[in-house]
Amino acid sequence: MNARPTIHDVAAAAGVSLATVSKAVNGRYGVSPETTAKVMAVVDALGYESSLVASSMRARRTGVIGVLVADFEPFSSEVLKGVGTAVRQLGAEYDLLAYSGAHQGGADGWERRSLSRLSGTLIDGAILVTPSVLTTTTSVPVVAVDPHKGRADLPSVEADSRGGAGQAVEHLVSLGHRRIGFLAGRPDLRSASLREAGYADALRSAGIVRDPALTRDGDFEMGAARRAARELLDVRPADRPTAVFAANDLSAIAVLRTAHELGLRVPDDLSLVGFDDIPEASREQPALTTVRQPMHRLGTVATTMLFTLLEGGVIDRPEVQLPTKLVVRGTTGPVPAPAPAPSRG
Repeated sequence: MNARPTIHDVAAAAGVSLATVSKAVNGRYGVSPETTAKVMAVVDALGYESSLVASSMRARRTGVIGVLVADFEPFSSEVLKGVGTAVRQLGAEYDLLAYSGAHQGGADGWERRSLSRLSGTLIDGAILVTPSVLTTTTSVPVVAVDPHKGRADLPSVEADSRGGAGQAVEHLVSLGHRRIGFLAGRPDLRSASLREAGYADALRSAGIVRDPALTRDGDFEMGAARRAARELLDVRPADRPTAVFAANDLSAIAVLRTAHELGLRVPDDLSLVGFDDIPEASREQPALTTVRQPMHRLGTVATTMLFTLLEGGVIDRPEVQLPTKLVVRGTTGPVPAPAPAPSRG
C-alpha cells in the first residue's frame, strides 16, 4: 500500500518551498496565481487533497462572510447594514465578520494583507468596501462595493456617480449659481472620478467654463475636506464660490462647518450639496441637500452576488450600477445678490 503523499512530496514535485505549498493550499497572500495553479495541479496529481490542510480548503466551510473596510466611517457602516439585511433575507446560515485592515502598514493594499489572514481559514468569501487595489488574488470569492478605478476582474456594485453628480450641479445651476466649487474624493476610486466627470458635464451643459481654482481635493475625509474648504472659502468675496458640490457627505459637512466658522450663512451666502445621504446629513443645521445613493442596497446586491459565487454559480452582470436621487433640504438656495456698490459722497 502506497504511503500518503506529504507536503514534502508536493514541494519537490512542484519545485517550490514548503512555505510556498502551505501558502498556496491555504490561499494566503504572497504566491502568484501561476505558482498557485502549479502547486494545486501537483496536489491533484498526487492525491494530496486527502491531507488535512488540502481537504479543509476544498470541503470545510467556516460559515463566515467577511466585510472588509478601510475604516468604519458612515458609508461603509451603512453598506454593512445592507449586508446583514441580505443575509437574514436569504435565510443563509452565515455569520458576518466586519474587519478593518487599513491601519496595518498604510492604506494601499490593505485588502491583500487582510485577505491573506482571513481567507480559507476564517471566512468563506469577502465583500470589499472602497478597495484600494484594482484586483486581488485569493482562494475565496470576492465582490467589491464602490470599486477601484479601472477595469478589474472582481464583480462589483456601485451607484450612478456620474449621473448623481450631474443632478447636484444642475440643481445649483437652476438656482442661478455659476461659480460652483468642487471638493473631489479619493482619486483611486472610480466613484470619485465619475463624480468629477458629472460635475464637469453639468457645467459644460450650462455653458459654464470650469474654473480650476474652484476645485480642491477633499479625499472623502473630514480633515482633508476642512482644509480644502478653508482654502475655497477664506478668500475675498469676489473669488469665493457661491455654491459647492462635495463628492461625499463627510466633505460637505466639513464645508458647512467651515462656512459657519468663517461667518458665512448657508444657504444665504453659500449653497452646498453633498453625495451619499448618510444619516448625519439630515441632522446638520441646516439639513444637507445631497445625492442619495442606496447604501443598504449596495450591501444587499453585493451579498446576493457573493452567495451566487459561493454556490458555484455564475454572475450574469459582474458590474452592477444602481440609480441615485437628489434630496433637496436646507443647504441650497438662490445665488446671493451682489453687494451694493458703495455710494459716492
